[in-house]
Order: sequence, then C-alpha cells, then structure tokens
Amino acid sequence: MSRNLTTWPVGAIMASTMVAVLPAAALSDSHAPSLSHTTVLSGLSDPWDMAFLPDGTMFFTEKCDGLSVLMPDGEVNHLLGMSGSDGYAGTEEDLFCEGQAGMMGIALDPDFDDNRLLYVYATSSMTEPGTNRLMRFTVSDDLDGVADRTDLIEDVPYKPEASDQPFGGPGAHNGGRVRFGPDGYLYLTTGDIHGAEVPQSPTLLGGKVIRIDRDGNPAEGNNAPEGFDPRIYTYGHRNVQGIAFHPGTGQAIAAEHGPWHSDEITALVAGGNGGWDPRPDMAGRGECPDGYCGYEPGQMDAMDPAERAAYMPMTDFETYPDALPPAWDNDGLSQGMSSAAFLNGEQWGDWNGRMVVGFMGIGFGDTPVGQRIDVLDIAEDGLSLNDVTEMPLPMGSGRFRSLVQGPDGNLYAAVDEGDIYRVVPD
Repeated sequence: MSRNLTTWPVGAIMASTMVAVLPAAALSDSHAPSLSHTTVLSGLSDPWDMAFLPDGTMFFTEKCDGLSVLMPDGEVNHLLGMSGSDGYAGTEEDLFCEGQAGMMGIALDPDFDDNRLLYVYATSSMTEPGTNRLMRFTVSDDLDGVADRTDLIEDVPYKPEASDQPFGGPGAHNGGRVRFGPDGYLYLTTGDIHGAEVPQSPTLLGGKVIRIDRDGNPAEGNNAPEGFDPRIYTYGHRNVQGIAFHPGTGQAIAAEHGPWHSDEITALVAGGNGGWDPRPDMAGRGECPDGYCGYEPGQMDAMDPAERAAYMPMTDFETYPDALPPAWDNDGLSQGMSSAAFLNGEQWGDWNGRMVVGFMGIGFGDTPVGQRIDVLDIAEDGLSLNDVTEMPLPMGSGRFRSLVQGPDGNLYAAVDEGDIYRVVPD
C-alpha cells in the first residue's frame, strides 16, 4: 500500500548514524544539546500531524490525502482516505481538502492498548456549506484499517469560499490541533474562519479551544460564561494551531497566529477570553471589507508595527480588560506560529522542560522569512517568558506544521514541504 515515500524503519532510525551535527545556539543555556537528524518520511503531501504508540509506531495525517501509520518495520499502512484519495484501506467520501482545510489533527486515546481508539479532525461536506468535525475511530488490531466512525463534534464552522476580503480563500483560519491533556480530557483548537462574529460568539465553535470527554460531552470545569456552548474551554481566539501542557503544572498553553503582528503564546484558564475581536467598530475602528477587520487593507504599508497593533490588537485589553495575557508575542511579529510541544528528558540538557514552537514563516517565492523552531523557557505561572532560543536546524528550514516528542524522547517535526524529521539531542 506504499506510495512514493522514502522511509526509514523505526528500528533503523534508532540505530542509524545521524547527520549534520550542529551546536545549540542558545542565548544563556550552558548545557543545551547539540542536534542531529534523520529523515523519517519524505515525499508526503502536506503532512499535518503525528501521534505515537509506545513502541514508536507513528500515525500521521496528510492534509489532502488521509490518515496513515508508519509501522516499526518501516512499512506504511494507508488507513483512511478522503474524497478522491487512492490506495487507502477505507475512504470517507464526505471528507475533503480545500485551502487550509482537510485532514488535520490526530490523537491516540491514553488507553489505546485497551480500547483501540483514535481521534481525527477533518473537514466534511456532510452538511452545507461544510463543517469541521472531530471523529473517533477504532483501529484494527493489526493496524491496517479503521472502523466505527463516531462524529463527536459536528459543528465547527468552515469557510466555504473566497469573499471580498483582501486575504484568505476557502478553508482559511481553520485551526485543527487535537491533544489529550493530563486531566484526561480531549482538547481541540479551532480558527475564526475570517468571521468577524465568530471568535466572541457564545455558540459558534470557531476561534475557540474546546474541551470534551472521549464521548464528546463537555468537560467538567470548563467554566464557559453563561449562555455559551458548554464544550467551550476558552474563546476569543484567532487561529490556534498549537497546544501543549506545562510538564510542571499541567496547564494548557496555546500557540496562535497573529494578524500582521504578534503571534502569541498564552496560558489558558477555563472560561477565559483570548481577546481577539475582529468586528467593525471595536477598539476605535470603523467599517472593514466584508465586515472583518483582521486584515485591514493598507495597514501593512500605512502603519508601523505599533500602529497596526493598536488598530487591530491581537489581545484587546481595552475592550476586554480581563483577557488572557500572552506570555510572549514573538517580539511583535506575525510569522505563522504553528504547533507546540514540551521537551522532557535529561538528554535535552538545559532545554529539559522547555516548550518548542514551530513557525511556518511569511513571504513568497524562494526566500520566506521566519521559518524556524524556537525553544521557550516559560515561567511556571505561564504569564511570562524567561528566555527564548532559536533552535539550530540540522535538517534546514521549512514550514514547520507539527512538532511532537516521540516515545524515544526525540523531537519529530513535520514540514509542509513533505518531510517528517527526527531531531536528536546528542
């Protein structure tokens, strides 16, 4: 069932000679690791997310193809395809890919050995004009297929087509990360779909972090404000594509795309408001094209960064003084902050317990700016940043879409260009 993929058997990856060893370029870390890497898979189509079993078996999604699994012997089983996909054990014809939408986040149940459950977030045409859905499947014992689809969440909004907005086409600001927290609940991050009313809406599930149990019921303690959908954990978000959990406190921390400025790292608190509100007439603004002020024409050229941030604040404290404060705003830059994970293990030296975030970068053509992985030392209260280090990349740059620490303690990085890398601390 393999396609045009370059694969390394998991056992061979563990034992193979690493390449391109580089010293860590830390700001203040005296015992940060040197890094090397191997290419685990190549030739993929927009790999979006990964999830591991304890033996190193790796499930992964490709945005416009489907769900697959890399077996310990290096074979790839293609489990679940989308509309138009070929070579998969099964296909769900209502699932489709368009723009930023498609098959995205995945998570394995913490009790997978007993219940064989896997969770996938994808875009569906089952209802008009389409929605994003969190689905649960049962994985076969031999890992060659999935069955028993149950749609736990059916109503996360999706942007169906381009509009008069100057930016963004179908599927824009779709969110899509799925993770189990240490509290045993399932967290799902969603985007505002360029909908002005969406992030602050009490009922629309875009621009939110959702927290549910394994059957789709609201988690206890979500503390959503009165009148809100009880599945909502936090709201007022723009496009969260990263969520990870502080190893010391268990607190959920989000990584979020900013508008021309201010990608944000924010510690989440149940019932909290992220402070993103792109409606007209907010924060002193007037009307905006198509009623969405997230990308006001001319603001990039006509305003300096401080003026842009005041015009369209990523966290609007003037309107929402109790909004969740970001621990870091990427030095006021917008560079496509995406996935996030925490590094755990003595092999990481001074980076043990620190958060890594991937950036997809901005710009067009052959010279995008900002494609990198940063290592963040976040204060235990989640409200500030002690240090930030740019990770030296032994494999080179790319649009870093997903970062996951594997059961071997190493960091796995997926880039939109089609590769999944294993980054090893030496």
